[in-house]
Amino acid sequence: MDIDGVFSGGGMKAYGLIGAYQVFEEKGLELRNAAGTSAGSIIAALALAGYSGKEMEELFLPLDGGRLLDERFGTNNPLLKWLLLYWRLGLYKGDALEAWIARLLAAKGIITFADLPGGSLRIVASDITNGKIVVLPDELENYGIQGQVYPVAKAVRISCSIPYFFEPVNIGTKRKPIFLVDGGVLSNFPMWLFDRGDKKPIRPVIGVRLNGNKEEIPPREIKNAVSMFRSLFEAMKDAHDNRYISRKHEKNIIFISSDHIPSTEFDLPLEDRLKLVELGRYSAESFLKKWA
Repeated sequence: MDIDGVFSGGGMKAYGLIGAYQVFEEKGLELRNAAGTSAGSIIAALALAGYSGKEMEELFLPLDGGRLLDERFGTNNPLLKWLLLYWRLGLYKGDALEAWIARLLAAKGIITFADLPGGSLRIVASDITNGKIVVLPDELENYGIQGQVYPVAKAVRISCSIPYFFEPVNIGTKRKPIFLVDGGVLSNFPMWLFDRGDKKPIRPVIGVRLNGNKEEIPPREIKNAVSMFRSLFEAMKDAHDNRYISRKHEKNIIFISSDHIPSTEFDLPLEDRLKLVELGRYSAESFLKKWA
């Protein structure tokens, strides 16, 4: 059966998405179109490029996440780190992440969006200069950029640019910058991209979300300024999507309860990576038993 898929953001919790995608393949569900935010954009891009769920697992399990964290100037000086954050707007450049994604896609012959079936992949980013959601490559023309010749790896890198963690990407000029960051800031789970209003979807749409049903998520504990910022960021990125998701949409969403795993733990132990894959598989299998 052909389906369209939506993959949420979640940083290093993406192993859960891989497990769910493996079950899709095993059950004969073929991905025709896909949308994703942040980590979800990586899985969506690799799936449409032709990577199987097993291949993704083999690539991701031994991954040294630290190699994707490219500091502009390697330093252990806390003061210098804060200065770099102040001036560069992020602790890490993001070039290493983009290069890694580019290598994986190039191995399957994918460089730009033109190398994929037209309209099959949509990636969500946040334009923090103008305060709006941007869908790549569709809306790049609004910025004077040809979407079809835009590198897929660059779009993924933009969608993964967690504020303050990775430097934002400027698609404007030096004099008039336009900064794009992690799509999760404004929409972490873009199920709405396949909404046709009152019309029936062209094909079944299944979403995979890396946290529980909103009724199941426990209240966040706020003990200090750091936990307050984390809670503020989590509330911001879920607000738009929680408002959109209704009972009608929930029946088409696989919820993977992975809130116990930090999104930015790039040195996640192998044991936790394997647990996330299995959690994704279990969640997808349980969902598909009752999905119709």
